[in-house]
Amino acid sequence: MADHIEESKEKSESSMDKITEKIHGHDSSSSSSSSSSDDDDKKHGNKPSSPSSVKSAINRLFGRQKPVHKVLGGGKPADVFLWRNKKISAGVLGGATAAWVLFELLEYHLITLVCHGLILSLAILFLWSNANTFIKKSAPHIPEVSLPERPILEFVSALRIEINCALSVLRDIASGQDIKKFLSVIAGLWVLSIVGSWCNFMTLFYIAFVLLHTVPVLYEKYEDQVDSFGEKAIHEFKKQYAVFDAKVLSKIPRGPLKDKKFL
Repeated sequence: MADHIEESKEKSESSMDKITEKIHGHDSSSSSSSSSSDDDDKKHGNKPSSPSSVKSAINRLFGRQKPVHKVLGGGKPADVFLWRNKKISAGVLGGATAAWVLFELLEYHLITLVCHGLILSLAILFLWSNANTFIKKSAPHIPEVSLPERPILEFVSALRIEINCALSVLRDIASGQDIKKFLSVIAGLWVLSIVGSWCNFMTLFYIAFVLLHTVPVLYEKYEDQVDSFGEKAIHEFKKQYAVFDAKVLSKIPRGPLKDKKFL
């Protein structure tokens, strides 16, 4: 009887040893597999997801892929709009504000201002040139000013390209191929006409100039928040437009467009 009890104990101990060996073997294999997977990740250069990758996954406004500085054209104009040099940006905005105050609030006319400025400058230079014998100083050096040909031709060429692009867009809109673009342009022109009825061209130009010096720098500062809100707003707009298209626009009869042949 005692021998039977001892044999059963030995069997139970041997079975427990096998179980523990399996458990340790599984742990070691899992640890080795995890370490090997880590080694493979290190070899292949795979890194865990970082906040920067999550940040880059955000859809930018209007499908933008470039930074704001590149979107604004780069160079010195973009530096002025984004306040890279605060003194220059403040000087440009202050000059525009002074011009708006002169022409809009004080009702000073442009031709009058130019004529008075030329009269004052020419009078000072004339008196200085003829009074050198009395004050015993050299006459002022007046540099020769001439307009270069190449920059003016480049500007005119670029302006011609932009005008042709605008005319092409207007032709596509008037052809009736894209109702969405047609409605967006009509809505934009209608809003612009309302804003134009509130103020004249000088005030409208000044408002656009101020917005150009404030909106880009604020957008660059709060880029992620604005893009997240804009994505939600665009999604909701597309949803409402789909409903409007299904109920209204799809019921408008449209004939097939045919190319006109000119003899």
